[in-house]
Amino acid sequence: MIHEVDEVLKGLVGGGALADSGIDVSFDVPSRDWAARRNAPVVNAYLYDIREDVTRRQRGHIELRDGDAPDATGDTAVRRRRPPRWFRLSYLVTAWTKTPQDEHRLLSAVLATLLPHELLSAAELPDALGRLGLSVPMTVASNQSEARSLADIWSALGGELKPSLDVVLTVPFPAHPDYDAGPPVTEGATVRVRGVDGGPPQSEERSHRPHQVAAARAARTQSNQGPAAARRAQSDHGPAVARRTEQP
Repeated sequence: MIHEVDEVLKGLVGGGALADSGIDVSFDVPSRDWAARRNAPVVNAYLYDIREDVTRRQRGHIELRDGDAPDATGDTAVRRRRPPRWFRLSYLVTAWTKTPQDEHRLLSAVLATLLPHELLSAAELPDALGRLGLSVPMTVASNQSEARSLADIWSALGGELKPSLDVVLTVPFPAHPDYDAGPPVTEGATVRVRGVDGGPPQSEERSHRPHQVAAARAARTQSNQGPAAARRAQSDHGPAVARRTEQP
């Protein structure tokens, strides 16, 4: 899943204001050695933190109806899956050019490109991530209190502190594989009665089939509506009948 998130972020950063600019998007560690080897403008998106968003954790199961597709809308549950676990993938996005002014322009273009994408729909996500049918929220330059401090990150990388954007995508990860649901019930119960210790012999089977259940329900509804309809008819026509019978 992480590599698919990389593809999504690379597509977003490489589009918009940076489309057809020829500027590469790199996921390498922005260390001193890497900075010394580069020879062209580049946007670096370094994945520095992965942690679960426990506020999104759910229990139970999700039913997939009339097919394996997560967006199936039938009435019969054919498969079930556990709710996915959600993880925050935090990227340190920096711009690398020859002058600070060019880096600021490039970083501004990246910011303008990412800001409109607060929620990525399933149709915008690739492969297995998109098949989950869930949208992915994304925050840009937001304050993440539990994330590592930027100063500690740059100190660990052995480089100097640079202007950067903290981009966080909260992504669902399947917790368990799907499993088949039991077959749907197509017939009602069957009742057999048999005597014990010399009692009556076993009776014939009495079964409830779907069409019999539907017929019984319709008959019960009709019988319940019958007295009410009769009372309404009597209340509507009763006085007129009484007046006619009183005339000489």
